[in-house]
Amino acid sequence: MSEEEKEKDKEMKNMDEGSEKKAEEEGKTEEAETAEVAEIPATPTASTTETEAQVAPTEELLLPQDTLLSAGTHIGTRMRTRDMDVFIYRVRPDGLFVLDVKKTDERIRIAAKFLARFEPSKVAAVAARLYGREPVKKFCGVTRATPLVGRFIPGMLSNPLYPGRIEPGVVIVSDPKADVQALKEATAIGVPVVALCSTDNEFAGVDLVIPTNNKGRRALAVIYWLLARQILRERGEIPPDGNIASTIDDFEVKLTKEE
Repeated sequence: MSEEEKEKDKEMKNMDEGSEKKAEEEGKTEEAETAEVAEIPATPTASTTETEAQVAPTEELLLPQDTLLSAGTHIGTRMRTRDMDVFIYRVRPDGLFVLDVKKTDERIRIAAKFLARFEPSKVAAVAARLYGREPVKKFCGVTRATPLVGRFIPGMLSNPLYPGRIEPGVVIVSDPKADVQALKEATAIGVPVVALCSTDNEFAGVDLVIPTNNKGRRALAVIYWLLARQILRERGEIPPDGNIASTIDDFEVKLTKEE
């Protein structure tokens, strides 16, 4: 082999080695980029979403968001209705639908403005379930409304011959399902209904919805306490930023071992 041929052969080997080294470096770079992409989750995880929800601005709420969340006012059921879609924030990994606490806050303000227009005794609050009874009693004690707790006697609103009949101007039901008889009778006589609704409730017969957990003991206490305070603010009985003497704990039902 001539010197010239040897020189060309050497150059070819150097070029091949350079190409292999470059290809290897590019391969490593591509692997690193792929690894970086793999570390980025395609969608936010449930824990991330929960964290984001907890750090959302709360200055406009009637109660700090942490208080509302710790009471479970946002926890719905594993059932959802089309009516409640507008109030649902997300669904948790365990299948429970979560309500938007900001919309709950908005509806409490609206409901309070509406209820404050009625004579206190003309506001009737209904609670058939155990967890709603004490909150309703305390709410009525603070706002001077009429409590209808426990079993609702058929005809209490619609039967003029019933001796215990009442004639409210507006009815509040703690759960449209549990308080269905009161809801039906109020609708039949043309009385407006304000209802605490969870994700599994429908709006038939309901005029104003407050989206909330309507089955939780603490949640019901918080909602009725907030509603009572806001009504007194709207009436001018306490300052716009004033509080009521009763606490949320006072509104919460205290269960005995037998119960």
